Amino acid sequence: MTSLDRPENTAEIPTFGLWYDLRNPQRWRRPIGALYRESVDQVVWAESLGFGSAWLSEHHFAEDDYSSSPLTVAAAIGARTSRIRIGTNIIVAGLHEPMRLAEDATALSFLTDNRFELGLGLGYHEMEFAAFGRRVKQRPSLLEDAIAVIRHAWAGSGEAYEGKRFAVPALPVTPIPETPPRLLIGAQSPVGIDRAARLADGVITLQNAHFAHYRDAVARHDKDAGASRIYASQWVVVAEDPEKVWSEIGEHALYQMNKYIEWGSFEGPDQPSSFDNPQHLLDAGAYRLMDASMAVDELVSMATEFPEIKDFHYWAQLPGESLDSGSARIQYMADEVIPRVTAALSSRVD
Repeated sequence: MTSLDRPENTAEIPTFGLWYDLRNPQRWRRPIGALYRESVDQVVWAESLGFGSAWLSEHHFAEDDYSSSPLTVAAAIGARTSRIRIGTNIIVAGLHEPMRLAEDATALSFLTDNRFELGLGLGYHEMEFAAFGRRVKQRPSLLEDAIAVIRHAWAGSGEAYEGKRFAVPALPVTPIPETPPRLLIGAQSPVGIDRAARLADGVITLQNAHFAHYRDAVARHDKDAGASRIYASQWVVVAEDPEKVWSEIGEHALYQMNKYIEWGSFEGPDQPSSFDNPQHLLDAGAYRLMDASMAVDELVSMATEFPEIKDFHYWAQLPGESLDSGSARIQYMADEVIPRVTAALSSRVD
């Protein structure tokens, strides 16, 4: 199915996806070229198992080689898959020239037969903004201006556009997409969720508690509730024996969460300090452990209550974790979770 005939109704069965940051921490360092190539191989394999999406993150100047070129990786995945949707979760809009983002997203749309979705976000790591000659305090206007420029470019009007941070000359941006990619916003604050409802085709959430906030924001902006879309990032380890798996990968999760805290990902008065050990991550609810039955029950319940959810996606593997370890959970999800959730939701749709 292409985006030309994809359904826009709320009865869609959510897809399941894998999320990649391609980190290569020094503690568990491996040849990074192989990490990239084998991760693409993993996505191709996951598509054959029934996974429906792959999500790519972005950061720059990271000591652990956090993925800095997600659109290039998206093109590689697109060239080797035929069905899976490919999205960014997220690209830091303020670090990019938005006309180039519009052009690159258009090319990806052509190459993947409209399977690409452009997820944008504010960003937060001050070092990145400074290195790109941008100011972190201007990130809201940088994001909103970038969205306006991208929409303007995809429309192909050829008229000039003058925004607060970016401008477009009176020249057509060509070629224009056959079908514009969905433009999503990743958000974790009330202001960000409201922005997604106001400006985007959907929201990428980091917490399940944000589903209701997005629904309320869509209603507040008098948007079409039937066309609203939630892409739900899941911080959950699903395995037959999740406690045993956590004993093997908890240190990788601890590294991941503490690095995000160090970079300034969490804001506001309730932002956490660094975690001391993997158990503290579980105690705080930063990660949760589930077997298939628990996961199926929760996913069916969430998708039933919030038909706006179009995708659930999970980290393919944590920073420094082996691909074999991550693939074991992918296989378990494909065998024990995806078919049961799909069957349960299909019966309710029917």
